[in-house]
Amino acid sequence: MKKNDPAMIKAPILALIALVMTTGCQISEPPPSTQYSIVYSANGENGREIYLSDAQGESRVRVTNFTGDDGYPAVSPDGKSIAFYGKYDNRKTWSIHSVNTDGSNMQRLTHLDNVWDSAPAWSPDGKTIVFAREYEDSQNGWQEEIFLMDADGSNQRQIQGLEGRAPYFLQDGRILFHSKTGPSQICIADIDGSNIIQLTNNQANDWSPKVSPDGSRVVFLSNRDGNQEIYTMNIDGSNQQRVTYSDDENWGPVWSADGDQLFFNSKTESGMRYVYKMNSDGSSLEKIIDNGSQLASVKHLDERNLKKLIANTAQ
Repeated sequence: MKKNDPAMIKAPILALIALVMTTGCQISEPPPSTQYSIVYSANGENGREIYLSDAQGESRVRVTNFTGDDGYPAVSPDGKSIAFYGKYDNRKTWSIHSVNTDGSNMQRLTHLDNVWDSAPAWSPDGKTIVFAREYEDSQNGWQEEIFLMDADGSNQRQIQGLEGRAPYFLQDGRILFHSKTGPSQICIADIDGSNIIQLTNNQANDWSPKVSPDGSRVVFLSNRDGNQEIYTMNIDGSNQQRVTYSDDENWGPVWSADGDQLFFNSKTESGMRYVYKMNSDGSSLEKIIDNGSQLASVKHLDERNLKKLIANTAQ
């Protein structure tokens, strides 16, 4: 009987050891930036924090943990920054901030006490941020105003004549928002506050509008049929369609980057907030996240920042 050659025995064993060591030490590449579809806020260990997620709710990564109440996130057009609001000192003070999409370089952009600055949105060129400011006036009651500022927080100025919330830039530079007076309605105005066009007109409240990526349609909330539901319409206000039928409160609808789907969150009677996605006509409804609110879609993320964020989170 022929004895086994020791060299022949050692070779496959060494190869197996090398394979185990190699695969065990490999660092997996982060998902591509195109996989991340939404940015949102969710309750974490230290209050509300901001997360990025894919369209299935499977690949999630935390971006912020700054003030204990980080919300209303919006990613800049170049994918390098996120604007959001944060609360300070347990007072009635919410300020607009920006942070790199790798979680670094957090900057507080607005600094007034006892005001609620919220809902920041970027201009198409990324140079300007529009946001809503709310506060209590001793003589005139609750005020809802719309402001502009440069992306670094400088040159803050009110858009005269616009009273409302949820401002959002159109591709042509005009502002989409919902009005304050009477039942809130969806409107469009020039960036200087002139040429206001009212898109909805009914006795119910219509609010929280977002324009589709191609600029042709608007998604918004309305309680015109009793419950708080999601509707869509053309950019000129025509063809208003209800797309959700729910017993829960629906909030914050946004378009996917390709305009084919909608993301939104729904609040149950017990206070739970779930994130859903569906086709823009309301079909193929699917729950993707068990804890989330205040969504914004993500068109693009800076690849280098994303890799740094995931690497830092894994430490």
